[in-house]
Amino acid sequence: MGNYGLPPGVSLGMVAAVLIPAAIVTVLLRALPFSLLRVLRNSPFIEFLGVFMPVGVMTVLVVYTLVGYSAEPARLGVAVGCLAFTLLLQRWKRRADLSILGGTALYMLIANILL
Repeated sequence: MGNYGLPPGVSLGMVAAVLIPAAIVTVLLRALPFSLLRVLRNSPFIEFLGVFMPVGVMTVLVVYTLVGYSAEPARLGVAVGCLAFTLLLQRWKRRADLSILGGTALYMLIANILL
């Protein structure tokens, strides 16, 4: 047979020796949370994460965006304006999905048309 398109010095056995353990570890790591679900279902820590983690993730994303645009006043202004729009929409409708979608859509519209 041929070399199966592999670089010189790399055999099919070497590729399998890397890919098979990597595939097994990947599957196990993805299945692990589901196997622990029964144990963690009534955990106060998991309930705490369920309440505060979405807010924490959104805060990190907002800060990352604003710091990333600090050198570009036009983009920073648009980002702050869309952040204000998102906060007002959240205060009015009290729906995170609608607020995030609305703020993101407004930002993308302004950024792609005006900037």
